Amino acid sequence: MEQVRIEIDRIDEALLDLVAERFRFVDRAWQLKTNPAEATVPWRIRQVIDKVEARAKLRGLPPELAVALWRQMIGWFIQYEEEKLAKRDEQASE
Repeated sequence: MEQVRIEIDRIDEALLDLVAERFRFVDRAWQLKTNPAEATVPWRIRQVIDKVEARAKLRGLPPELAVALWRQMIGWFIQYEEEKLAKRDEQASE
């Protein structure tokens, strides 16, 4: 059991590193957008979810799990972008 826990911890660390890398790109993306409405792009969300679901199936991961995780992450990132864009708009109008 100890070895299993060690491996889970190793994987958690790698996952966090990848999420941090993804966050850096999301942080860059909002800077390229012009208003908070651009934070939600339905066709892009669908594209990402479809890719995640297909990849999960190929990897033997329950697709419901992968989709749930990504929807949560995407939702958080959209909220983050909306807040950043709104704040930038407020500062620009001052």
